[in-house]
Amino acid sequence: MDDERFLNFEEPIKELAQKLSALRTAAVESPALNEEILNLEKQNKALTKKIYSKLDPWQIVQVARHPNRPHTSDYINRIFDDFDELHGDRQFGDDASIIGGIGLLENMPVMVIGHEKGRDTDEKVKRNFGMTNPEGYRKAKRLLLLAEQFSLPVITFVDTAGAYPGIEGEERCQSEAIARNLATMSELKTPIVVVVSGEGGSGGALAISVGDHLCMLEYAIYSVASPEACASIIWREAEKAPDAAKAMKVSSKELKKINIVDEIIQEPLGGAHRDYDLISQNVKSSLIKNLSILNKLSKDELLDRRYKRILNVGA
Repeated sequence: MDDERFLNFEEPIKELAQKLSALRTAAVESPALNEEILNLEKQNKALTKKIYSKLDPWQIVQVARHPNRPHTSDYINRIFDDFDELHGDRQFGDDASIIGGIGLLENMPVMVIGHEKGRDTDEKVKRNFGMTNPEGYRKAKRLLLLAEQFSLPVITFVDTAGAYPGIEGEERCQSEAIARNLATMSELKTPIVVVVSGEGGSGGALAISVGDHLCMLEYAIYSVASPEACASIIWREAEKAPDAAKAMKVSSKELKKINIVDEIIQEPLGGAHRDYDLISQNVKSSLIKNLSILNKLSKDELLDRRYKRILNVGA
């Protein structure tokens, strides 16, 4: 991304990047600086690799929440052809925090459903910062059943801090909408591949993440609650969120050890926000590979495999 933002722990990387930017500007009139630029680029790459090889859980949380991190809409634009968005739950209205529709994955029709946080202020408000209301989950359920009806594989992108906790959500039965999605996805007779691309927070994430194969981006997080919420509950201090992140084991590597995650998708050096095209290609390759396996299973084999996968969580 052109609008590159650096996190607190990336300060040394930021300093090198600023030097590189200044040198590139100067090199327009002084080509002799090109060799120095190449050396600094090597240093920058080595430094980034060193820092990112030792990230602690709280630093991983910060990367997962990076303001420039790719959203569901970014993946849809780069991975799927002829995407046709579908709207509404046919009961209350449309929730823009859930994007859903039909697209082509290498000429294979698929149903795509995912959280969308929005990028600028207006879009964030429109999409409720990715915090879904009951009508959003009911829209997702409608699309899941539509996918089953037409034998379309389902791909979901999980990226939310959690379901919307406001009174409006409770009035429209938030917990019931999430529970019905869990039941629907558990017995859906079509393949489901889940991609945890950013934040996977609480029941809001779980509502579209029951499936046959769960992929998680290298620096994404997936947990029962946000570290801040956990810290507030246990220690009555949200400032202890870094301690909570460590205790909760929110990272992809920790979750793969206990069979919650089936596959970790490698991110570009320095995080997915540094190269949208590369991370999209990595996700696309994973989707094609896994759907080629799942599509060969009969409906009974698919449901049996899904049931065993769920039972194996934590084993």
